[in-house]
Amino acid sequence: MKIVILNKPYDVLSQFRKDEAHMTMSDFVDDPDLRLAGRLDMDSEGLVFLTDHGGLNQYITNPANKKFKTYLVQVDGDITEEALEQLRQGVELKDGMTLPAKAIKVEQPEWLWDRDPPVRYRASVPTSWVEISICEGRNRQVRRMTSAVGFPTLRLIRTKIGAIDLVQLGLQPGETKEIEPLLYPDFQNLPADEPYRSRSYVKKPGGTGGKPMVRKNKDGSVKKKGTKRIWQMDESEKPKRRTNGTTRPNTKAPRGRGRGRG
Repeated sequence: MKIVILNKPYDVLSQFRKDEAHMTMSDFVDDPDLRLAGRLDMDSEGLVFLTDHGGLNQYITNPANKKFKTYLVQVDGDITEEALEQLRQGVELKDGMTLPAKAIKVEQPEWLWDRDPPVRYRASVPTSWVEISICEGRNRQVRRMTSAVGFPTLRLIRTKIGAIDLVQLGLQPGETKEIEPLLYPDFQNLPADEPYRSRSYVKKPGGTGGKPMVRKNKDGSVKKKGTKRIWQMDESEKPKRRTNGTTRPNTKAPRGRGRGRG
C-alpha cells in the first residue's frame, strides 16, 4: 500500500487527465497506480491524499466513517461568534442540512505561503480566518457554509485529513511526500482492498457514494467476463428470433445475386 501527500497549489485541477488551460495532478505526480481520495476545487489549496488502496480510498471519503478534514479559511468580514455557532450546529444548504462542524476563529498563521494571484484586498472591509473541520464531502461545502452564515470564503486551504497534517509535513505548494501508513492511527484497521467506484452514478442527498461498475444483461443478470458477442457466436449459439407466428419466410433472393433482367 502506498500513500502520497501533495500540497495542491491554487488553480490546479484535481484530475490526472491533461487540460489545455490548467495544470493537473499529472504535473506533480507520476504514478499511474495512485488515485485521489477526496478532491479539492481548482480555486482551493492544500492537502491532497493519493493512494493505490481502493478500500482506503472509500474509507477516507465515506462520511459515515467520521474522518474529519480540516480547512484554514479566510472569509470576507470579521466573523462573529454567532456565525461560528451556526457552523457548529449545522447549516441549511440547498442540498440539505450539514452535519455539525468544528469551527474556531484563528489568527493568520506564520507558515502561510503567498498565493498567486493574491486574494483581493479592500481597505474598507476586514477579513478574518477560521479553522473548520467537517466529515462530509459535498461539492464546495465549506464555501457554501461560510456564505450561508454571512461570511463568504476568500481563500481555502485544506490542512488535515484525519491525523495527517500538511503543516507538520512541511510541504510547500507543489511538493509531494510519501508517508508510512503504520505511523498513523487512521490506518491501523484498514478495510479490505476494493475496486474503485465509478463516478458515473447520480449522487443523491445524504448518499455515501456509488457502486462498482457492473455490466448486466437485459434480463438483469450480471454479465460474465468473456461473454461472446453475437458476431463471435456459431449459428447454433445465436438467440432465436421470436415471432407472433405470422412471419412469412423470406423467399426473396439477395440483392445483386441470381436476378438478371431479360
